[in-house]
Amino acid sequence: MEILHGLYNIRAEHYGNVVTMGNFDGVHRGHQMLLDHLQQQGAQYNVPSMVITFEPQPREYFAGASVPPRLTRLREKAELLRRHGLDRLLLLPFNEQTARTPAQWITDELLHSRLGAKYVLVGDDFRFGHERRGDYAFMQAAGERLGFAVGQTSTLSLGEQRISSSRVRDALAEGDFALAEELLGHEYFIMGRVVYGRQLGRQLGVPTANIRLHRYKAALEGVYCVTVQGIDDQEYQGIANIGVRPTVDGKEPLLEVHVFDYSGNLYNSLLTVTFKRKLRNEVAFDGIDALKTQIDKDVAEAKAWFAAQ
Repeated sequence: MEILHGLYNIRAEHYGNVVTMGNFDGVHRGHQMLLDHLQQQGAQYNVPSMVITFEPQPREYFAGASVPPRLTRLREKAELLRRHGLDRLLLLPFNEQTARTPAQWITDELLHSRLGAKYVLVGDDFRFGHERRGDYAFMQAAGERLGFAVGQTSTLSLGEQRISSSRVRDALAEGDFALAEELLGHEYFIMGRVVYGRQLGRQLGVPTANIRLHRYKAALEGVYCVTVQGIDDQEYQGIANIGVRPTVDGKEPLLEVHVFDYSGNLYNSLLTVTFKRKLRNEVAFDGIDALKTQIDKDVAEAKAWFAAQ
């Protein structure tokens, strides 16, 4: 999959695509249905498939700290889109200028003139452009005027409810990883590079790989049984904490992973941490000794759970 960062990286060889736009947070089964349809159209028109997405997500720009948790950071989103066979990902910044961009500029300049869209696919709740004035009818009229086809996907449901990013967030918040996997079509994971921390875990006898989350909010909080990939060719079991570490006056949200049966150096490793089961919420303890006692209990419980699987 080719990733294009910004409009200035669109070259002549990128002209001619089937295109869709959106947040694709989580790349859940509803998104996957849209991607499948887009790729079918790409094969029909004999051009690459392209997703256009924004960083930050528009609602993050407008809502700031009050925005709901994000399911996937850019790296995770790109990995899931790549797994699903997407050819091109166009990343555009969302800022004040983007927010003022007229819907007609998107249809006429971006989709038609720069990307040479043959077919544009939109979801059933799709809105775009300044003050969200663009919708399916606007896109369809632009397509008739400019010469590209426009399609619309319907809602995908599980049970009697629509599959959506917010429904996935609710499942994760409740620790229902089976439902989350059913909605996502894959297990929930976080990817990131290991950075240097305060080495507190090593002092407590449970060294951790620390991954900064770099997002407004994480979709998870607490202590979890996890598996870890990216160390070598083996998948490891472990335990992870996501939170601000209130016992040690932490401020920045952090993913801390203790990998069972591994003692090597993981700094700068790109790890994929997959969440299996929630053990407990993050809480503040009355000092380091109480924290160590609880961590030992958490490790024992996690190992017992893995052994029973």
